[in-house]
Amino acid sequence: MSTLSGRPEPFTLSTDLGALEDLRSRLAATRWPDSPEDIGWALGADVAYLRELAAYWADGFDWEAQETALSRVPHFRVRLSGLGIHFVHARAASPAKALPLVLCHGWPDSFWRYAKVIPLLVDPASHGADSGDAFDLVVPDMPGFGYSERPGGMPLDSRAVAGLWAELMATLGYARFGAAGGDMGSHVARFLALDHSERVVGVHRMDAGLPVFSGDRAVLTAEERAWFDGAAAWGAAEGAYGAMHRTKPQTVAVGLTDSPAGLAAWIVEKLRGWSDCHGDVERSFTKDEILTNITVYWLTGTIASSMRMYHANAAIPVAQHSRRVEVPSGFSLFRGDVVRPPRAWLERTANVVRVTEPERGGHFAPFEEPELYAEELRAFFRPFRR
Repeated sequence: MSTLSGRPEPFTLSTDLGALEDLRSRLAATRWPDSPEDIGWALGADVAYLRELAAYWADGFDWEAQETALSRVPHFRVRLSGLGIHFVHARAASPAKALPLVLCHGWPDSFWRYAKVIPLLVDPASHGADSGDAFDLVVPDMPGFGYSERPGGMPLDSRAVAGLWAELMATLGYARFGAAGGDMGSHVARFLALDHSERVVGVHRMDAGLPVFSGDRAVLTAEERAWFDGAAAWGAAEGAYGAMHRTKPQTVAVGLTDSPAGLAAWIVEKLRGWSDCHGDVERSFTKDEILTNITVYWLTGTIASSMRMYHANAAIPVAQHSRRVEVPSGFSLFRGDVVRPPRAWLERTANVVRVTEPERGGHFAPFEEPELYAEELRAFFRPFRR
């Protein structure tokens, strides 16, 4: 990483065999907790399912094949503001018609979130869509996620990451571009539109995040107030992970960095709870897909640094959350997502030009329903092409 320059350089995904041997030995030595009979997922991760998943991870999962599949798109690294940043740069099959688009991932994932949708967006004609809807895609790993470098000091927040992505797009020669994202990537895309509005032609988001509002609730509509109350109830029931990430991420990071079974429990419980899987995680993700995401975290040792970003985001001033996005904004509120704000809130906070409510897909819609997500992006960005 120390020799990396400010010019993009090709990057090859590769894994030392010793790291895989260590992973398998740790899985074999897992000390499993007891679990109440027939409790399933009611108290968190289902230990019985995790034991099954860990057994396959240790003796059946072919990481080398998954790494080869991930490598079918062009990978690069570049140094931006002192940090080595990994990104996928997949150019459109029809370059003359392409719109540059940066895709912003969230937690607990990386560029992996968009692995299935990349070919649909760069070469729509080969997938039954209009070649005029092609994109030049840039899919970076946030600092401390995936194959990007971890900040040496305190973590970067979403606004700082947006600044890096604006720098990255300039480095790649894109003066004007679109932005899209979900989860924390939604916040990154929002700050791109706020701080670099002269360059962002449109911003597409899967959610608006949990509500942050410091004004008098009396000015809100009844629907908005009900959503606020529902979001607070969701946070009380499901937000323990986020409280840990925001306040004491290093404590839980010790166990998750040392134990692959612990890491799997932390991530799989969210893949199940946030996807449109009706309680069966393998309706949305195969074991190979689940383990590919987790193995990227394991091999890069980035679970601690990824969680620390929550701490950074918690310190963003309330005034930043109250800024209205004037760049044309679109929202796809997938049925199974965890945060589905009402139209009134979206229009209060952004210049809304399109809102849809797809009937399938959840928090990881680009991976769960790639064809549907691809069409959402094509439709939203179509009016902003030159």
